[in-house]
Order: sequence, then C-alpha cells, then structure tokens
Amino acid sequence: MLDGLQGLGRATLDGLASLGRSVVFVLSVIANLPSWGGFLLMVRQVYAVGVLSLVIIMVSGLFIGMVLGLQGYNVLIDYGSEESVGQMIALTLVRELGPVVTALLFAGRAGSALTAEIGLMKATEQLSSLEMMGVDPLRRVIAPRLMAGFFAMPVLALIFSMVGIWGGKMVAVDWLGVYDGSYWGNMQGSVGFWDDVMNGIIKSIVFGWVCAWIAVYQGYDLVPTSEGIARATTRTVVYSSLAVLGLDFILTAIMFGD
Repeated sequence: MLDGLQGLGRATLDGLASLGRSVVFVLSVIANLPSWGGFLLMVRQVYAVGVLSLVIIMVSGLFIGMVLGLQGYNVLIDYGSEESVGQMIALTLVRELGPVVTALLFAGRAGSALTAEIGLMKATEQLSSLEMMGVDPLRRVIAPRLMAGFFAMPVLALIFSMVGIWGGKMVAVDWLGVYDGSYWGNMQGSVGFWDDVMNGIIKSIVFGWVCAWIAVYQGYDLVPTSEGIARATTRTVVYSSLAVLGLDFILTAIMFGD
C-alpha cells in the first residue's frame, strides 16, 4: 500500500511539474512571437493544419448534420414539431457539436502531426542546430505552429457547422419532406448571432489555443527517440480530447447556464 501511495504521489508531482513547464513554455512562446517573416511562416502552417484538414472536417460535418436531421425528425414528429428540425440542428451544431467535434478532429489530425513534426526535429537535433546558428526555435518553429492552430480552429468550426446545416437540410427537407421555408425560417428566428454563433466561436478559439498548445509542447518536451515521439503523439490526442470535453462543460455552464 505504501508503494502505491508513493507511486501516486510521484505521478502527481510529475504531472504538476509538467503543467508548470508547459505554462512557462507557452509564456516564452508568447514573449517571442515572430515579426513579418514569422507571419509568412504562420501562413504556411495555417495551410498545413487548416486547409489540409478541410476534407475530414467537411465530410464529418455533412454526415453529422444528416444524422441530426434524421434523428431530430424522428423525435420531433411524435410531438407534431417536425418543422422545428432546422432550429434543433442549427443550435446543436453552432453551440456544441461544431466547436467540440472540430476540436477533436483537429487534435487527431493536425495536433498529432504537429507533435510528430516537432518531435522529429528534436530527435534529429534540428532544434539544437537552430540554436547554434543563433536562431530561436521558439520564434522560428513553435510560435508559427501555435498561432496557426489558434487562427485555423474557428474557421474550421464555422465550416463544420455550415456543412452540417446543409447536410441536415438534405435529409429533413429533400428526403423527409419538411417544408423548406419552415426549416430556414425557424432557424433564423431562433439562432442569435451574439448568444449562439459568437459563443460557439469563442469556444472554438479556446479549443484551438489549448489543442495547439498541447501539441507543440508535447513535441518540444518529448524524449528524442522513436518511442518518445510515439508516446508524445498519443498524449497529444488524449490530453487534447480530455481538455476539450472538460472546457466545453465549463464554457457551456458560463455561457448558457442560468
């Protein structure tokens, strides 16, 4: 039992130490944000983490919207409220599923790639080579990737929600016969820009920052071996997913809880 308590205490202290290092790390990155040349690097990274993630985001959004349309119709028709299916789809996507599912997909696709890329640069001593040449790797390598995730996530979440709404329309209106005007009219009448859309954007901004932070930190702090890269990539996906789900509850309670 004593060994178990010692192991628990050691794991707790290691976790707190890692959290402290990650906070110091991200503050150092913020203090070393690049200038105009770094902006061009960030644009390249936005393409890598954002544009190249569009396919999985749009396909997932389409099918999730179609499922919401089908399930929502089957539930609402029992109460004679099938005309409100557009309202249900839009609020579900804009408030919750858009930011959350996009963040989970981002962590699995782009976050793991960022960790593996930075980890490989560390394992092959490219980061050390930059330091020897007088180039700060935080400014040249880490900061553009961190900011790219921060800016790409809200755009991806909006695209996810829009595609999902059209997917729900394909099922509810084109397939199940819900009146087109009711689908769009109820949606426009119930979805508010500040209360719903902006809160969803704020969620996606927070998720984007956290997922990118975890990804670049895990890549920068890993053990520079093939096994270390594999473990860090796994930690990126797991930690990002848990952080997104936990933060989603907190933000939802703040934004929509009475």
